[in-house]
Amino acid sequence: MRADQEFRSIPAMALMSGTRFADATAVIDGEVRLSFGEVADGMLAVARSLVAQGVEPGDRIALWAPNSARWITAALGILAARAWVVPVNTRFKGAEAAFVLRKMQARSLLCANGFLGTDSVALLRAADPDLPALRDVTIVEGPAAEGTISWEDFLDRGAAVDEAVVRKRIDAIGPEDVSDVMFTSGTTGRPKGVMLRHGTCLRAYQAFNDHFGLGEGDRLLIVLPFFHCFGYKAGWMAALMVGATSVPMSVFDPVASLQAIEEHGITHTGGAPTIFWALLDHPARATTDLSSLRVAVVSAAYVPVELIHRMCDELGLDYAMTGYGLTEAHALVSLSLPHEPPDVVAEWSGRLISGVEAKVVDDEGVEVPLGERGELLIRGFNLSDGYYRDPEATAAVFQADGWLHTGDIAYMNADGYLKVCDRKKDMFIVGGFNVAPAEVEGMLVDWEKIAAAAVLGAPDPHYGEVGVAFVVPAAGVALTPEGVIAYAREAMANYKVPRRVEIVDALPTNATGKVLKDELRARLVPT
Repeated sequence: MRADQEFRSIPAMALMSGTRFADATAVIDGEVRLSFGEVADGMLAVARSLVAQGVEPGDRIALWAPNSARWITAALGILAARAWVVPVNTRFKGAEAAFVLRKMQARSLLCANGFLGTDSVALLRAADPDLPALRDVTIVEGPAAEGTISWEDFLDRGAAVDEAVVRKRIDAIGPEDVSDVMFTSGTTGRPKGVMLRHGTCLRAYQAFNDHFGLGEGDRLLIVLPFFHCFGYKAGWMAALMVGATSVPMSVFDPVASLQAIEEHGITHTGGAPTIFWALLDHPARATTDLSSLRVAVVSAAYVPVELIHRMCDELGLDYAMTGYGLTEAHALVSLSLPHEPPDVVAEWSGRLISGVEAKVVDDEGVEVPLGERGELLIRGFNLSDGYYRDPEATAAVFQADGWLHTGDIAYMNADGYLKVCDRKKDMFIVGGFNVAPAEVEGMLVDWEKIAAAAVLGAPDPHYGEVGVAFVVPAAGVALTPEGVIAYAREAMANYKVPRRVEIVDALPTNATGKVLKDELRARLVPT
């Protein structure tokens, strides 16, 4: 049976898992161990406290905290109260967080204070002291702040609310009801809040797990943040559905991750390529027992085939997989099949999942032949309800006939395999030739002397635009811009060769591993 039909909502699924798997371990978070029954009980306790605060169905509750066991029960409690979860990026500064809370008219905030040495409450108040909809700030973890509620006091208030009230609210949630508003990464422009649904989340990530193979008794290391669908939906939610144990990490650290794999018998994990390079290249890997690890999913526009080979050979995986998604489509569009050869996994972004169709079109909206590049459009059950309080942006992306403009450049083959090459807005034109930055980045990283690369277009009086590459050398390698350009001239067509190369120690990334190209563009502007 489809998960959306069986459970109807995410909190209903948590209740059922609490009965099905009862005393089995659901979450390992440092010294904290929660059984599936305790996760369900924790959800009900949070929901009772929110009802005691006056939270009504449809209220928006922001959750600004790092990965933890408490994040899971807090999010489930919000959902059980029939409110909407609004995850806030833990790397946001005060003004960025305030933008999200004001945009969403958030009624309450559950907040960790002191994460990475940051006084989040002070930052928020300094940025926007007057958030008219915000009534309560509860400290999930960390030191209390004036005018906030401690976690203990918050839970104590729930004792006045009968559990039956919460169970009645859970029973009233339907598959089409909004569950979360996930904000786009905001690497360019203002982030937009994407409205996701209970039933679609369950159905989509059941489909994800058909490929991922997470099952009862397995253990999932979650290094990507819960404010992102990869950490939340493909992470602890998927694990909770099938009886697997979630092992969250608040920040990625290769040594701590390797230790967790050995100590907890991790069977599955996922992340950006940078995460797996860090695990593979760390000296501690050679002395760490990784024999429990079976499956890993890696996702990026470009995944080097060498990385997939090394993941399978050196991490001892049964198989590695990749996929493609965007928040507007519940972050899931395509997935590679289990046990596909590494070159197929790296070459493609997987096959369309069941219930989703796609087409590739030119700038006039005309479908292009198979194998040719154009903008990817998708249609299916996985499309979100659009952007919260932004009808113009919604209409610009979601067509009336059901097609979603992804803004991604892609091509397809007759077997339904999809390859996402680049963002449409990132394409630049050199002397009349279109250049896809991700393609050039991939060709640069194919050279063993380069660990990572980011390419973007810069204005040029002769060619219109030319490529600029920011390059991170491989460990122990001394690179020069001239050497990189010489290699590029041998490896790619002349118009693709970067005219300028900057050697850097690291590329700026957000918490999900996405390169922040706006920061790189700022370095190109003369000061």
